[in-house]
Amino acid sequence: MKFDRLETSNHIGGIPGVGDGPELEVVDPSTGRTVWTYRADTPEAVRAAVDAAAEAFPAWASATPAERSTVLHRLAAELETVAEDLAQAETAQAGKPIRLSRGFDVPGSIDNVWFFAGAARNLEGKAAGEYSAEHTSMIRREPIGVVGSVAPWNYPLQMAMWKILPAVAAGNTIVLKPAENTPLTTLMLAHACERAGVPAGVVNVVNGTGPVVGEALVTSPKIGMTSFTGSTAVGRHIAGLAAANGTRTHLELGGKAPFVVFDDADLDAAVRGAVAGALINTGQDCTAATRAYVHRDLFDDFVSGVAELMRSVRLGAPADPATDMGPLVSFRQRDRVAAMVDRAVSAGARAVTGGGAPGGELAAGAYYEPTLIVGADQRSEIVQEEVFGPVLAVLPFDTDDEAFRLADDVPFGLAASAWTRDVYRAQRAARSLSAGTVWINDHIPIISEMPHGGMKASGYGKDMSTYSFDEYTRIKHVMSDITGLAAKPWHSVVHQNA
Repeated sequence: MKFDRLETSNHIGGIPGVGDGPELEVVDPSTGRTVWTYRADTPEAVRAAVDAAAEAFPAWASATPAERSTVLHRLAAELETVAEDLAQAETAQAGKPIRLSRGFDVPGSIDNVWFFAGAARNLEGKAAGEYSAEHTSMIRREPIGVVGSVAPWNYPLQMAMWKILPAVAAGNTIVLKPAENTPLTTLMLAHACERAGVPAGVVNVVNGTGPVVGEALVTSPKIGMTSFTGSTAVGRHIAGLAAANGTRTHLELGGKAPFVVFDDADLDAAVRGAVAGALINTGQDCTAATRAYVHRDLFDDFVSGVAELMRSVRLGAPADPATDMGPLVSFRQRDRVAAMVDRAVSAGARAVTGGGAPGGELAAGAYYEPTLIVGADQRSEIVQEEVFGPVLAVLPFDTDDEAFRLADDVPFGLAASAWTRDVYRAQRAARSLSAGTVWINDHIPIISEMPHGGMKASGYGKDMSTYSFDEYTRIKHVMSDITGLAAKPWHSVVHQNA
């Protein structure tokens, strides 16, 4: 189904529907033109979706792992047939270069489905055993119930997958709210679930703004778990709302990834890695390289190399395969990034390249130039706060201890990378950097088999991999007497005649 023929704005209980709320727009950020309009949902629709998920839960939870796996295999095969439609929709709504949508977002999302189709048959607990002389113990890993998830706008399809797949593979049902400005591929995914035979009510999609639809979902007393990906500030607000009902939360929040280049690093590899790591998805990636700490001996060459490569990045129409970098997701986001750069320069930093919005034909879109900042103070906003745009700040260091101290001297801890040829230094970096993911001599790659999640203000819990089942299951200890005795030995501590 192509997005321009999409006639529904929600998917509740297996039935495509249309919201009753205010009209919202999906805007192509490369042109400012509206590509789709829809009616938002209301809290009543959220309640209906949660009810549908709750009704579907008992049958889905009691399905065998093989049965759930079979359904997910069918979904993966179905998504393969509409991969190009998904890529086109992702590019239209988020401004992603079509090369990124075709080469990263869509294939990575489908690979997630294939992975969880297999992982659904591998929900392990501790083997049964005797941990006391009179009992056998075993662990049951059981689904939680209805999961209410809120996904962000930077990777709409991938984030929908990261929310849906571990939840349903583990036997839960889900109600997902995508970002209101990027709902297209999530709705297309819901239709694909229907065509693949995912039982009605297992996957539900509602649309609308966070304060109305998102909060109605998070505060529902029928929700057993809330999963949110987005800013740290909003994540903390959601955690507070969920706490009122004692709802389990899984939060993947902001990031400010350090990119540490030691004096023995391959300089060419580090330069190329920094540009790719900083500019992927126009920098709208919470694991993007945002702070490069470079040994003073390499600092000047690193800065000149990154600046030269950034200047060669081609900004253009997202649908053009020759385009390297597209616009930011909205004019509001572009203006936010521009304001942060302007404040950094006003405070004494310098933009070696970039630092503004391009003119000409690109002026109609939410474009911002690849920007390299030097001379910023470690305590400055541009170094401490998440920019979420194509901006890299570079600072020097003299010793390994200083590098690790500066790298960890921010509130966030989602991702980091270290660039060195020394195996011992690499191992120290892996131990020392406080981040959920540490790359050595690379920055950004992810794979379905390995977890993604943060530390500190970047949240808690894991997406992808079998580790994500820890978020979407509850552990039950079952303890069985093996003595057959009416009077158990331990009874004597309560009653002397036991």
